[in-house]
Order: sequence, then C-alpha cells, then structure tokens
Amino acid sequence: MTTLYGIASCDTVKKARRWLDEHEVEYRFHDLRRDGLDRERLQRWERRLGWETLLNRRGTTWRGLPEAVRAEIDRGTALTVMLQQPAIIRRPLLEHGHTLRVGFTSDGYRALFG
Repeated sequence: MTTLYGIASCDTVKKARRWLDEHEVEYRFHDLRRDGLDRERLQRWERRLGWETLLNRRGTTWRGLPEAVRAEIDRGTALTVMLQQPAIIRRPLLEHGHTLRVGFTSDGYRALFG
C-alpha cells in the first residue's frame, strides 16, 4: 500500500497528488492536520530518515516558533514540536512498501513507480 502524508493545502502535496492521479497510482492520502500523527509512526520515520530531514525549516510553522526553541533545536525538541505541530514536517512524505521519500519531484516518483 502507498500512503502520501501531507497537508491538503500544501502546493507541493497538490503536485504529488496530481502526479499520482495522472499516473494511476493507487494511494491513500493522510492529512497530517486533519488525521493527526502518532508518536510511533514519527519515531519510525525519524529512525530511517533522521529528524533533520523531517524538520521543515523553511515554512511559516518554523518561523512561528520562539527564537529560543529554534536556536536550541535538537532531536527531542524537534520530535515534540512535530507531534504538536505536524505542519512543521517536510512534505509530502511518501510511504511505498519499504521506501520512504520526503519531498516531490516527478523524476523521483517516475523512478519509484516506473
């Protein structure tokens, strides 16, 4: 099963969903804001990708964090913030079999799905 994690209003998530639809890839969309995120799943992602890869330092959620939190961010703080505010996770995050991919490029998806 393929699951795409993200936020429905995110432009990059929209591009990924459009690509999957156009290429008739069957998938389930999991909206991190609406559907939430459990600690076990986040920890599994972090073990495979690292917290630095998961943390989106470009978005408004990151910029909205207090400067003291941003300046002292570490694994524990990052995971806590991701659970409290899943919009801070880089997206989309695609889980396809044993593959876990962050971000979207049409070339990357084409390589994965053929």
